[in-house]
Amino acid sequence: MSRFFRAAGDSDSDSSSSEEEELMSSDDEGPKQAAPAAKPVMSRFLKSGGDSDSSDESSDDEEEMSDDDEQEAKPKQGGRFLHGASSGEESDEDVKRVVKSAKDKRLDDMEATGKAMDNALKINDWVAISTEFDKLVRMAQRQQNVAEPVPPFYLRTLIDLEKSLNAAVAKDKESKKKMNASNARALTAVKQKVKKVAKEFESELKRYQEDPEAFERDFQATFVPEVAAPAKTKKAKKGDEDEEDEDFTTVGKGGKAIQFTPESIFKNLQVVQEARGKKNTDRAEQIRILEKLLEVAVTPYQKIRVLLALIASRFDYNSSVATHMPPELWLSAQKEVDQLIAIVAEEPAYSIQEITEDYDELVERSPETEKDGIVRIRGSVISFVDRLDDEFTKSLQNIDPHGTEYVDRLKDEKVLYSTICRAQALYEKNKQEEPLGRVVMRRLEHIYSKPDPVVVALEATVASGDLKPSVILSSDDQTSSLIHSLCVHLYKSGNSLLRTRAMLCHIYHYALHNDFHTARDMLLMSHLQESIHNADVATQILYNRTVVQLGLSAFRCGLIKEAQATLQDIFATQRVKELLAQGVHQQRYNQVLSPEQEKAERQRQLPFHMHINTELLEAAFLVSSMLVEIPLLASIDSEDQKRKVISKPFRRLLDFADRQVFTGPPESTRDHIMQASKALQNGEWEKCRDLIQSIKIWSLMPECAAVKEMLAKRIQEEGLRTYLFTYAPHYRTLSLSLLAKTFSISLRSVTSLVSKMIWTEELAAALDQSAGVVVFNRVELTRTQQLAQTLADKVNAMVEQSEKSLDQRLGVSNTWNDRPDGGKGDKRGEQTQERNRRGDRRGGARGGARGGRGARFAQGLGSQMAGNTQRNR
Repeated sequence: MSRFFRAAGDSDSDSSSSEEEELMSSDDEGPKQAAPAAKPVMSRFLKSGGDSDSSDESSDDEEEMSDDDEQEAKPKQGGRFLHGASSGEESDEDVKRVVKSAKDKRLDDMEATGKAMDNALKINDWVAISTEFDKLVRMAQRQQNVAEPVPPFYLRTLIDLEKSLNAAVAKDKESKKKMNASNARALTAVKQKVKKVAKEFESELKRYQEDPEAFERDFQATFVPEVAAPAKTKKAKKGDEDEEDEDFTTVGKGGKAIQFTPESIFKNLQVVQEARGKKNTDRAEQIRILEKLLEVAVTPYQKIRVLLALIASRFDYNSSVATHMPPELWLSAQKEVDQLIAIVAEEPAYSIQEITEDYDELVERSPETEKDGIVRIRGSVISFVDRLDDEFTKSLQNIDPHGTEYVDRLKDEKVLYSTICRAQALYEKNKQEEPLGRVVMRRLEHIYSKPDPVVVALEATVASGDLKPSVILSSDDQTSSLIHSLCVHLYKSGNSLLRTRAMLCHIYHYALHNDFHTARDMLLMSHLQESIHNADVATQILYNRTVVQLGLSAFRCGLIKEAQATLQDIFATQRVKELLAQGVHQQRYNQVLSPEQEKAERQRQLPFHMHINTELLEAAFLVSSMLVEIPLLASIDSEDQKRKVISKPFRRLLDFADRQVFTGPPESTRDHIMQASKALQNGEWEKCRDLIQSIKIWSLMPECAAVKEMLAKRIQEEGLRTYLFTYAPHYRTLSLSLLAKTFSISLRSVTSLVSKMIWTEELAAALDQSAGVVVFNRVELTRTQQLAQTLADKVNAMVEQSEKSLDQRLGVSNTWNDRPDGGKGDKRGEQTQERNRRGDRRGGARGGARGGRGARFAQGLGSQMAGNTQRNR
């Protein structure tokens, strides 16, 4: 009967007590005599009820109590199933347990697995045998990891299993009824596994087969002394609980202590490299081991080998692509790369190369042991430099740019730039051209977009170092000379990607320093706009940034038409931030990016300090479009000509502003420009000038005052042009002095502007200098002439589109990427030359048709190349 009902007055109390005796007492403890003064023990469920038990029940319960329980004032007793419900005063000491060591538990688990294999073998279940055997192999591996010998039971199981396998295979061959497919596959798998494990334990199996009893005795001899070790350790730990134990020893694979000596460096290196990339490898522990090996390294060969492994381990510490390397780890890696470069530079007899002949990595090498006196070590310094630079960029991508942490991290660029320059000096010394081109490109990418004071500060760090490259910035030189020298070196490279990126960096630098004409000529002569769509994404982003900077340069120089034509293509896509890698693609029109695409796009984002201000860019584009579009709108005579749009984004914003019923005071940059456009249309040039100059974003542009003054002058000129286009049909003559007074322009400037309009056939008029007036000639086209002109424009546009499609089908002529020597390419085809001539003739015509991207770009930037002799070099 269940013992839970003992206290309920059941008559079987004696039997329940005996059952408890069998469950709770140990083998070596006999029944104890009850103390006469002991209080009878009640059931835990009925303790609070005050019911007394029978005398037999009390005596039985007292017999189950241990010696420790008898010495207590109040006995404690509980059922086995109520062990977890005991009160705080009750402990587990009322039950004696057999405490087994971890080694005994492992051996018991192995024996239990072996029994399960025997049972499966009786029913010929090889699927279960395969599962249990895998478990047994893992247990044996665990034995080795804690430096314990292989148990004889494991070897005996291997031998028996091999015999059973042979018998099963022979039986299956003889039997007419074959086993099922899954069992046959499991049998084959177990056979291969046993063969592999037997080869691994070949020496132990041989010893066991020769004398099993001797093997058992040896195992027991190693097993017995370790039993008392835990108690001794525990006792010592209790005695010195507060003292720090400094006797820990670094343990490697198999539980063997690692000896940090110069003689054991290569063996320890091999162990670390074998564990690299495996599961459950403690990367921090590997780094600590390599740091200690570096401390004991003596020869240059040892130091180089350890440093190569240590730097690689630091980069392996953070294996995730999404997160960046911790700054402390990055700084340690940077210092070790510097140390590696210094050792190789000081020891010319040692060379680090990516491709070398095979050599024994466990043997010390020196120049005396090599044939040509040069020790070639497998490794790559440029790979470490590339990874350092990439991790630095990744950290800037992930840090909040508006906090102090970003600025603190940005200060590390100085030491990174110094490391890059030291690597350049090393490769120049060793005359390794391929890695030299890569490291020069890295150096160029750090300085091409920065202002002169920042470049000077970076170069000052390089000049103060002990290892200097051949090209450095002296105190008297300008940054343009440094950029030019680095780019010329890359132009001679055999890598077309490096040549392309160097050309774009060179153009960007010229544009940044307002040398627009040089930058424009370099871009047009390189023909990059025709082949950039074949380049990789990073190079396309650099091209977009270069074109945008070129447009800003034209705007700062007062070349409004060129600025508008250059920025037009970027703003027409309505994805400015994405094209400049300054923002993630906005998903619209049911365009959904996969997680991989979104992750790749985020990894391509530029750090915040390299961003081009998109609001400033938009202001420059819209103002340029206003100064081009407003005079064009004023010159339109018919509805057909209204369809000719130069800037669709600006025209769209202007139409939206015209539809507004109520217009409040301007708030944003767009509001200022739209209201200024309306004022310019109405002839209120002064109001237009005030609205444009009141835009606050101009303060972020270099030489803000000069830009505002230039814009005021351009607004006066375009206001005059708009006035002439608007009122020409209503006047026969117009006084030049009145125009000069109205628009606050000198008479000479008015005369020049009107003469230019007459020469380009924008204005049907004649200039009477003796009378100081403009005489307007009314030329009204008939309907037939208007239709003929419209048809001619459409045919020209169609011809250009056909030629462009033909070029894409047949392939374009030689471009910058196709020239192996970086020299001047061949002349372009006849179709392209004819198209350029046609574009030059049509470039100044009012309302002329415009072609695709390349045609618009060439027309906007190249229309004045022949006649322009003033260049800001």
